[in-house]
Amino acid sequence: MLMHNPPHPGQVIKELCLEPLKLTVTEAAKGLDVSRKTLSTILNGKAGITPEMAVRLSTAFNTSSESWINLQTQYDLWQAEQHRDELHEVICERLQSRFQHIPKEVNLADELIVERRKEGSVEGSV
Repeated sequence: MLMHNPPHPGQVIKELCLEPLKLTVTEAAKGLDVSRKTLSTILNGKAGITPEMAVRLSTAFNTSSESWINLQTQYDLWQAEQHRDELHEVICERLQSRFQHIPKEVNLADELIVERRKEGSVEGSV
């Protein structure tokens, strides 16, 4: 289940890791063996947590790498979900133009799979 508007992982690092330990960005960056700029872009929400950074954070703060990756995934997915209606509209328009013979109520993704099966390029069942 998606959290409602989860914080960027950079905010979590700032509030739960750096502030309680009274670490500056420079000190934390040195400890993580990354540049100050790299850490700063994460803390300011301009970059995400990579798997390598997740390992660095988990080592430095005695947490799991997975927890950092999960925070990033939750944040990214929530952000993407905010554009679901726009994406739905664009995708449906493109699929509808390809499958003009299909009524709008039909799931076009299923129709695409059926068509590909007929061509022999998709295995399995709908």
